[in-house]
Amino acid sequence: MTTKGVAGDMDRKENEKPMLILKDIHKFYGSNEVLKGISLEVGRGELVTFVGPSGCGKTTLLRLIGGFTDISAGDIILDGQRINDLPPNLRDTRICFQNYALFPHMTVAENVGYGLKINKWPKDKTAERVRELLEMVELEAFKDRMIDKLSGGQQQRVAFARALSLEPKVLLLDEPLSNLDANLRLVMREEIRKLQEKLRITTVFVTHDQFEAMAISDRLVVMKDGLIEQVGTPIEIYERPANEFIAGFVGYVNFMEGRIASIDEKTRNTVIDTKYGKIEITLEQDNVRNGDEVLMVIRPESVNLSLNCGGESRNVLCGALKSYMYAGSIAKCTVTIGDRTMIIDQYNPRDAQRFKRADKVEVEIPRSIHLLKKK
Repeated sequence: MTTKGVAGDMDRKENEKPMLILKDIHKFYGSNEVLKGISLEVGRGELVTFVGPSGCGKTTLLRLIGGFTDISAGDIILDGQRINDLPPNLRDTRICFQNYALFPHMTVAENVGYGLKINKWPKDKTAERVRELLEMVELEAFKDRMIDKLSGGQQQRVAFARALSLEPKVLLLDEPLSNLDANLRLVMREEIRKLQEKLRITTVFVTHDQFEAMAISDRLVVMKDGLIEQVGTPIEIYERPANEFIAGFVGYVNFMEGRIASIDEKTRNTVIDTKYGKIEITLEQDNVRNGDEVLMVIRPESVNLSLNCGGESRNVLCGALKSYMYAGSIAKCTVTIGDRTMIIDQYNPRDAQRFKRADKVEVEIPRSIHLLKKK
């Protein structure tokens, strides 16, 4: 093998090593254990988002990585180096706080260049780096403006540029979009993802907004009560949740109980008995067997709604229309079937007026459904 070939193999192996490793992380506040053994590897250039309800430990974990909170047990390894005992300024991580933490008495350029000045960069190199960063976030025309003269979105860009000034190995984002209005959040979400992909910077993102997390992330880490419940791509988490909590937390969902009546091992055609009738699906998982009690995970957008009612077809249930909220491109509906209320999203609803006048509707359950085994 040539020297060039050996070097290429070494570079490839180096790039395959995770940038950040969390090993059995625990955090106590007195007798209260906030983190109960978190282990995770984050790849180079990957954007990983921690999501979960308030109090699950996601922000505490981010602060531990950044060095703003002391670890109780476990190891944090950054690019092969254990950094448990290093202060924040020596960790090669940078954080964007929820409130941006910008200096109001400084200009945009002075804020962005603050870290470079503290690290004693020469003035000419500092000026060049600040110019590059402001150009990157499209704020070069605002370099002499004071922070309080900027919009929320512009302030967020300044905070992002400042965090990137020293080219950290890991960028930490602590709900950086929570102070923005809904439309600006969408814009800034795309901006962050575009910059992150361009720079290939390893990023750990924390948000309470699961839709935001799904839109921006390579992988999601769903947390609950100080533990990781599931790690996967947004599609994996949404389509194949590991348990009822995750299914209900990530997006809207309808649950329906049933029992596996039969499975055709060749075609994977599966019949599920429910109190509302038989549901036939194509089984895509191998962790359920005949006779198992299951919970069907039915997403609102996967269900078809029609005004026909009274026929007897498999996977079609008759229900009472409880509400029908028309909003142009989508209608949000609720339908009562027996003792259960289902949420249904109807896209491009052309029969809005007819549905509003209807009492009975027909609900068609899709053949592709994820199942959770009942314990």
